[in-house]
Amino acid sequence: MTVYGIPNCNTVKKSLDWLKANQIDFEFHDFKKKGITTEKLNEWCNIFGWETVLNRKGLTWKKLTKEEQAAINNQDLAIAYLKENTSAIKRPVIEQNNKAVLIGFDEDNYLKTLI
Repeated sequence: MTVYGIPNCNTVKKSLDWLKANQIDFEFHDFKKKGITTEKLNEWCNIFGWETVLNRKGLTWKKLTKEEQAAINNQDLAIAYLKENTSAIKRPVIEQNNKAVLIGFDEDNYLKTLI
């Protein structure tokens, strides 16, 4: 299992704490340090939808002008933006067997999917 995120994100911290408490082994991929590929972003967008992968609640998104936000209106544009601004990726993304199964943190979904 791989957990994608950034270590100083509160939602990622909650997720990692939950995984550790439930004794679930994982590898952590810090996409601030290691980056993220266009292919991986496309995979996630195809599974969750680009509007879910794009974190519109975060500070990175909110720093954009209304015009800049409005201009990101399809998957290709969202992926281009996310490649350059990895902090705007909704996190964490959890993959099992190289396939994304969860995005964000919701304990009920974690229980259903991972246990």
